[in-house]
Amino acid sequence: MIGPSRTDTSIVGSWWWTVDRMSLVVFILLMVAGLILVIAASPTIAVSHKLDSYHFVQRQIIFLIPAVIILLSISMISPEHVRRLGIIVFIFAIILVLATFIVGEEVNGAKRWIRIGGLGIQPSELLKPSFVIVTAWVLAAQQRSADPNIRWISILFLMTVCCLLVLQPDIGMTARMIATWFIQFFVAGMSFRWIGIMLAAGITSALLAYAFIPHVTERIDSFLSPEIGDNYQLDKSIAAFNAGGPFGKGPGEGTIKIPDAHTDFIFAVAGEEFGLLACLAIASAFAFLVLRTLFRLMRETDYFILLAGSGLIVQFGLQAAINIGVNLRLLPAKGMTLPFISYGGSSLLAIAFGMGMLLALTRRRISSLESRWILGRSVL
Repeated sequence: MIGPSRTDTSIVGSWWWTVDRMSLVVFILLMVAGLILVIAASPTIAVSHKLDSYHFVQRQIIFLIPAVIILLSISMISPEHVRRLGIIVFIFAIILVLATFIVGEEVNGAKRWIRIGGLGIQPSELLKPSFVIVTAWVLAAQQRSADPNIRWISILFLMTVCCLLVLQPDIGMTARMIATWFIQFFVAGMSFRWIGIMLAAGITSALLAYAFIPHVTERIDSFLSPEIGDNYQLDKSIAAFNAGGPFGKGPGEGTIKIPDAHTDFIFAVAGEEFGLLACLAIASAFAFLVLRTLFRLMRETDYFILLAGSGLIVQFGLQAAINIGVNLRLLPAKGMTLPFISYGGSSLLAIAFGMGMLLALTRRRISSLESRWILGRSVL
């Protein structure tokens, strides 16, 4: 692969020979695939909203450029700077989420968005990766000090974040936050007693959400009994997969119109226009990234890197699995983007931020022996 010389000790040179280049390439390919699918899915939706045909395409490109810059630039920083950046962004995101209750724009009964200069920003998207970093920082500190009481700080952070998300309300993101935190806590050495407590709390919370939150009740009932609910989008999604077959109808040839085709149901667009093989390629790319990262983390000795990296990649993979599962009618409907694929500026930038930190954390650490060898080669 073409790149800087191994004797190049500049920031870019050191980054190039230590970053996980295979994962980086797959991230970029997912972004490219996302742009292609937005081009295929969004024109008819833009016209239905009385906008220019390529309105959503243009906006996706506008966000795609800074997303690539964020991914690359953050992947060059050290784990120490990742920790500091994550804490700062977490505090900033909390402030912005609080601001949504005051100046937020209400969409479908939820206040999750702040409009700045004509652009809608969803601050809770920044909470996802930054919360992972804060949790890893706290649990790593608990491991170093051997003080079990420190873990309560992470529980306090979790409760704070969940309360803010439930008040918006955003039950789906709340569930993802809890699941990611649980994985990190498990990796940190959670005892069986804590596992039982957390599982009981999770089941109780799910039952309460089903009993007292109407839209959660409606979506679960519609999933369990399709004949009694509004399953228009899910029905169209399955029809799109059936129409596409193994190889698809071809780019721009899709005829089944799904209301959220460019966002939540873009995977169904891939199924209709590019076929089963394209869907398998996309799903395989996500599986490759998750498995490759976990294998790299298995060799990690730094506790913070292990916990942060595990949380970030599980969060990334979980979001992809839920989106694909909903599109295939394997899970109840939930408004959730497919990482790097779906249209959406806040989601794209936040995912680039998180995966940039992941690439920074999983960079190969050069040993002192390797450093002396490189320095000797440069002198020669």
